[in-house]
Amino acid sequence: MKVTVVGAGAVGASCAEYIAIKNFAEEIVLIDIKEGFAEGKAMDLMQTASLNGFDSTIVGATNDYSKTAGSDVAVITSGIPRKPGMTREELIGINAGIVKDVATKLIAESPNVIIIVVSNPMDTMAYLAHKATGLSKNRIIGMGGALDSARFKFRLAEAIGCPQSDVSAMVIGGHSDTGMVPLIEKAVVNSVPVSEFLSEEKMAEVVEATKVGGATLTKLLGTSAWYAPGAAVSELVKAIALDSKKVFPCSALLEGEYGLSDISIGVPCVIGKGGIEKVLEIELSDAEKAKLVDSAEGVAAVNALL
Repeated sequence: MKVTVVGAGAVGASCAEYIAIKNFAEEIVLIDIKEGFAEGKAMDLMQTASLNGFDSTIVGATNDYSKTAGSDVAVITSGIPRKPGMTREELIGINAGIVKDVATKLIAESPNVIIIVVSNPMDTMAYLAHKATGLSKNRIIGMGGALDSARFKFRLAEAIGCPQSDVSAMVIGGHSDTGMVPLIEKAVVNSVPVSEFLSEEKMAEVVEATKVGGATLTKLLGTSAWYAPGAAVSELVKAIALDSKKVFPCSALLEGEYGLSDISIGVPCVIGKGGIEKVLEIELSDAEKAKLVDSAEGVAAVNALL
């Protein structure tokens, strides 16, 4: 398993670190446009190998995509991150050009690669990667839902006072402050509905806190978060590497599923060695359906800016 991570900033380096620590990849390539930056990050990470007990090799490269040749999976984190007060959508002008260029270069060196898109606005960047490369829908995965669901579980566990490992919950829809659809009606603690633990008012608070999870961190940190995004990416890559058929909500190109077409948006997906091996059409309540349709309209509006 060879994994390329494009962008050696905080998010990209975090992706590489978590993938290495989980010890399922033979080689991880970090690539960046800043001279020596990826090489330095790779060396720093490699010096943790004996301490963290992994055998993966991490190498860095400055804008040399020949080093990425033969990658099984590539993660695109490149682009500018959010600053306080910015929406993910405001990044589109700069990041669209970067993602299109990077995706094209990756395919040239690794024609069978599966691409995971992290750059924001994530759903639109995943859609752009499809249009720019013409890859089949299973080979481009937008990471957002996996991250949003982890944030949802954190908020639920915090409100209930239980371990996060007991919580099963999912966020679908667009990866934006207004587009997320946390499925609170389906969230459970060891198969017990969260409504048994929380009032309707508290559940509404958890949903809203989840939707602004990224903005909350951006305000606190002064830039986008990186630990949880890196961990979310590493779990997706691990599911591909181990062909584990795990279910994650991911931004997938829809072709009629949920009544939506020609749009990449977060829905439950089975992830295995083929990438998105199946889009699961779960039963949604009328309220959940309406929110997903509203979310899709918002994503489509951003796509139109391309």
